[in-house]
Amino acid sequence: MSIDRRQFLDACSAVGLSGLFPGALYAQVSEENDEPSITTDHVAAAASIAGLTLTDEERELLVENLNENLEQFESMREQELPNSRAPATMFDPRRGGAVIPEGEASDEGAEVSLPSVDRPSADEDLAFASIPELAHLLRARKVTSVELTELALRRLRHYDDRLHAVISYTEDRALEAARRADTELDAGTWRGPLHGVPYGAKDLLAVQGTQTTWGAEPFKDQTIDKTATVVERLDEAGAVLVAKLSLGALAWGDVWYDATTKNPWNLDQGSSGSSAGPAAAVSAGCVPFAIGSETLGSIVSPSTRCGVTGHRPTFGTVGRGGAMALSWTMDKLGPIARSALDCAHVYDAIRGADPDDPASVDVPFPFDAERSAASLRVGYLQEAFGEDYDNQTADQNTLDVLRGLGVDLEPVSWEVDVPVGALLNTLDVEAAAAFDELTRSGGIDEMVRQGENTWPNVFRTARFVPAVEHVQMDRLRGVLMEQAHAVMQDLDVLVSPSFGGGTLGITNLTGHPCVCLPNALRPVEDGPDARRQPGSISFVAPLYRDQTALTLAHAVQQETDIHRRRPPIQ
Repeated sequence: MSIDRRQFLDACSAVGLSGLFPGALYAQVSEENDEPSITTDHVAAAASIAGLTLTDEERELLVENLNENLEQFESMREQELPNSRAPATMFDPRRGGAVIPEGEASDEGAEVSLPSVDRPSADEDLAFASIPELAHLLRARKVTSVELTELALRRLRHYDDRLHAVISYTEDRALEAARRADTELDAGTWRGPLHGVPYGAKDLLAVQGTQTTWGAEPFKDQTIDKTATVVERLDEAGAVLVAKLSLGALAWGDVWYDATTKNPWNLDQGSSGSSAGPAAAVSAGCVPFAIGSETLGSIVSPSTRCGVTGHRPTFGTVGRGGAMALSWTMDKLGPIARSALDCAHVYDAIRGADPDDPASVDVPFPFDAERSAASLRVGYLQEAFGEDYDNQTADQNTLDVLRGLGVDLEPVSWEVDVPVGALLNTLDVEAAAAFDELTRSGGIDEMVRQGENTWPNVFRTARFVPAVEHVQMDRLRGVLMEQAHAVMQDLDVLVSPSFGGGTLGITNLTGHPCVCLPNALRPVEDGPDARRQPGSISFVAPLYRDQTALTLAHAVQQETDIHRRRPPIQ
């Protein structure tokens, strides 16, 4: 049976021959045989890397099976598997021991209290108004949704030559939705605090009638004939989608096919990612909120870089129908806004089970903005805060704010004894499966970023992760979930450095929710005096109790003003 180079590499991958120099090995095979096949010599050379000790007889049997399996693998590849097709197995964070709290999920939501404010005299002030403030102005008819929508579109266009945060505008859709919102509000119909409020969506969310590029050159002309569930829910809430915002190509970083999205606090710096456009647009006052996604830091990192508040919800509490799949067991959709209170209102509108996402669930959300921070059981990663890192002073100041609010900070540690770094290979393998056809067709060669630490290389490398090791990752992940639950079950919130203590990796694997709030604006050397480097701190809540992290973050933001500062955009 003759095999080509791709079949050869796939065969090596099937038995876990990772770490090989596959190009050179294939070349050797080709020189030895006009119709190359895997031989016992090749298996013997790779056995030690695969962690196997084989007899001559075992190598013979293995070679025979490998060559026979190639036809079976090829028959699978002939089956169409769109990105939206999820695996039969599903990730359930409750396997670690958590349960969904009792309550009517559809009825028990955030309490809404709108401040009585006057319309600002300057559009700049209106652009940075909070969601509750905008809701009051809209409901009192002191401003119209069309005005807010046109303001958002103007600001996006004005700043985008510097920020590169917009992939496409949805102006016609937006103005139609804004006019509809104004008609309803004029008639006394109020859908809630998002009614008439403009927003942006990360361009991995499908919206019918628009391009959905996933930020990547191979998909820049892609259209998907459906609208993502999260966008539909925001439509129902009366929110107005004004733009599809940038993401690092296939949800990595801030480099997309046309540009690098910039940090409004320092235009010499990228906005981080992969929710690059959402964070930059919110920070610059172009939209009050945006929808981002996180698999491993893609809300926390750009929110930190751009000085805004990000909420990564509990895994499964926001339906992912119509969203690009990167990792079926780790992807989460959530809001990026200027405050925790704004995030709470957005989360309340988008949460809930989704028929197009089998991993999604209904949960209650009894968020109370007036709840005392002192009533919460709060732990903090004492050892992590004691390390030397860039944002240490600001983080210590935040801990002091918590103590001033009457919070009794209990020192805790994750007490994790599994190799978290190894388990994060789960993301690489699932992403490689999600974009398998792109890899095998050579489409990844069209992506802007190439090299060692990029998707093309990761996708290829993941083909050589042994299937057995992938299953072992999953089994050890169950252990990690149990250990994390043991720490979180006696707490309402755990406070951590955003990038310290192993928290980011652990909680993205376990599915725990996180609220990342800005707490620093450090001066930047060698630049205009107004430039700053934002920093953040993270509040983690038990599974399905997002409201406690949002409550504590809101309490801190009531005592501080970092989240209200405006970037220089220079």
